[in-house]
Amino acid sequence: MQKLSSTEVNEICNELGEAYPKSIEKVHGGDIHSTWQLEFANKKLFLKRNDRNKKFLEFEKYCLQNLREYTDQRNVIIPKVIAYKNIKNIEILLIEWVDMQNFDQKKLGKGLGEMHLNSSESNPEMFGYPVPGFIGITDQKKGWEKNWIDCFLKLRIIPQLSFLNSNILDKETINKVKEKIQSELLNHKPINTLVHGDLWSGNVGIDKSGKGVIFDPASWWADNEVDIAMTKLFRGFRQEFYEEYHKIFPIKKGFEKRIIIYNFYHILNHANMFGGSYFNQVKDYVKVILNM
Repeated sequence: MQKLSSTEVNEICNELGEAYPKSIEKVHGGDIHSTWQLEFANKKLFLKRNDRNKKFLEFEKYCLQNLREYTDQRNVIIPKVIAYKNIKNIEILLIEWVDMQNFDQKKLGKGLGEMHLNSSESNPEMFGYPVPGFIGITDQKKGWEKNWIDCFLKLRIIPQLSFLNSNILDKETINKVKEKIQSELLNHKPINTLVHGDLWSGNVGIDKSGKGVIFDPASWWADNEVDIAMTKLFRGFRQEFYEEYHKIFPIKKGFEKRIIIYNFYHILNHANMFGGSYFNQVKDYVKVILNM
């Protein structure tokens, strides 16, 4: 089992002004980073360690801090960043520890809706993101577009299509898919919000008081429906989550089609990361989109 080095632990203690932790326990779950619970005399922290070449955790720190600007902590918790360190090209991210349990998802849905609403009311003029990031281990382009369709295609769909194995989709099919996405989104009026960006059930929870907890973001300024679409990709979100969310953002006409279009981004990303059966899912999504 991989361990934190003494150098890393000492650097962390110096950063926090703490004595050596009472306990250091490995936490299992993610497959991109190594994670631990650190318990000090008066607090517990969650530690993520990245030894890959890319600055995944620096991006995560940026996203967490960005999301917290628009969050009502009475309903949903975005874990607070405690410290970020780069130790000999090893990234260390420390965030607050949140104890979670099984509970209803009312506050999770309401809190997400409030976060989207608060960010939308800040009057963002552009779609995109100011820093380069990642979705899983795949690059997520930075940049800004005034038009939502241009943003979604240029900064999200086209880069993923360029990574895709050339044997999966031919150029003619790719062009038809891009044209179809453009035509389907043409009459849609997106609500520009700061989205979590990777909102599947593995990246949310409920704390002991019933508040929602949202973590591991891949944020950008996008149509609010992007987050809701992804909640339906791998399921795990309950009816009360959607009921509370849609009290703030009612469902718009054509949403069922846009679920497919927006989740096409994530299916492409999974195909690029994992291959295998996801290549077939890409083809299935293409068929559905072209037949809309």
